[in-house]
This record gives sequence, C-alpha cells and structure tokens, in this order.
Amino acid sequence: MPDNVSLVLYSIFGFAFGACIGSFADAAASRTVAEKKWWGAARSVCENCCRTLSFVDLIPVFSFLFLKAKCRTCGARIPARHFYVELLAGFLGAAFVWRWGVHPALFFSYAALLFLFFHALTDILCGYIYDSWAFAMAICAVILRFFFGGVPAVIDGALGCALGFGAIYLIVLLSKGGMGTGDAMLMLGTGALLGWKMTIFALYLGFMAGGVVVIPLLLLKKVSRKDIIPLGPFLAAGAIMSLFAGGPLLRLLGLLPSWPWNL
Repeated sequence: MPDNVSLVLYSIFGFAFGACIGSFADAAASRTVAEKKWWGAARSVCENCCRTLSFVDLIPVFSFLFLKAKCRTCGARIPARHFYVELLAGFLGAAFVWRWGVHPALFFSYAALLFLFFHALTDILCGYIYDSWAFAMAICAVILRFFFGGVPAVIDGALGCALGFGAIYLIVLLSKGGMGTGDAMLMLGTGALLGWKMTIFALYLGFMAGGVVVIPLLLLKKVSRKDIIPLGPFLAAGAIMSLFAGGPLLRLLGLLPSWPWNL
C-alpha cells in the first residue's frame, strides 16, 4: 500500500480515471441503445444541434459544471445523467485506490466499473442487457486472470461465471418467462471477474439492494407488481458493493477471499 501522500495523489488519478470510464460507458451505452457507432472514427456530437464536440466539451464532470449544463453553440440542456454517472464513477475510481492500492485487484475493479456501468445504463435506457458486452466482460476477465494469476485464477473465474449465470438462469426458468436471460448474461461476465466466492455476495447484495428500493415503491404505490423494473442496475450495485464488503464478510464467516481479493 502506498504512503499517505502517494495515496492522495493516486486517489486523484483514480477519480479522474474513474470519471473517464463512466463517461465512456455512458457514451457507449447511449450510442448502443440508439444503434449508433461508438468506436472508430465516430465523434461525440450535441444531441440538439449536432455540432461535433471538442475537448473542452468532453472533460468528465468539469465540462458539465464549466458549461453550466448547456451546449456552447445552441444552449440546449445537457442531460444531468452524464454528470451524475461521471461523478459516481469518479468517486468509485478513487475509492478503489483507497481499497486496493496498486494491486491487480485495482485493474479488476476498473474493468468491473466499465462493464457494470454499461450494463446498468442500457438496462435503464431500454431494458436490455447486451450479450456481446457480457461476453466481452468475461473475455476481459479471463485475460486479466491468466496474465496476473495464472491457471488457478482462470478456474476461479470460470466457477464464478457458472455460478453467476446459473443462479439467475434458474430464476428465469422458475419464473416461466417473467424474467429475461439478460440478467443471467450480466452475471456471467460479473462472475468471471469476481470469482465464485465474491459472486455469492454480489448476488445477495444485488437482490438486497433491489428489495430496499422496490419494496418501499410498492408500498407507496409508485410502482405495481405488473411494472417492469430493471434488475441489472441492482445486480451491478451488488457487484460493486461486494468489491468493498465481500472480503470482510468472507473473513467474518471464517473464509479466505480468493485471489485477487485476498488483501
């Protein structure tokens, strides 16, 4: 773990890097839902006047504040979602540095941040989890695990992948069409990154987060049982919470966290 001064500097970098990840995930999710390219030569444009955005328009968090949430050309309002996503991702990026320091777990956490934010956003925007991104998440996990941890780490990721997918897919089967397979695909990729032990807590915390939010809404009749409520954001929240709480909870139960979460 770095000394205090280095940790502060790393945390500032972690905030900036996390905010950039959030900005990219938000842009990729928005364009994917709109069936537009987000890769290659595709450029960000104002959604109102279609002006190609420059560097000053695209600095995560700060551009929104500097421009007072308005396009420099046409004055159209910039959706507040962009700011909140970048800010939350930035704080999480800094928190990961405080939690892990310079360690392989930090790289896994940033990879999880990118894919989980993307999945949560597409589920919110259109109610869909994209299989291609879930597979990309799993492939990224395999590469990281093999490069940093070798074959035993890959096996742990495969077990997490099977557990995450299997647990949700069982619910899909029991619900008889009441729940789609997208959430199972989300947990396939998430399990590959987290490993099987952390995946258990990710599932538990995800369902708990959903219950904490949805049950009061049902009691207040803000939503009904017939309303479709996306599960993806809650599963993503559970996975992120497990990055911070999974290790301590495992040790509380007398179990050792698996690599790379064994700090």
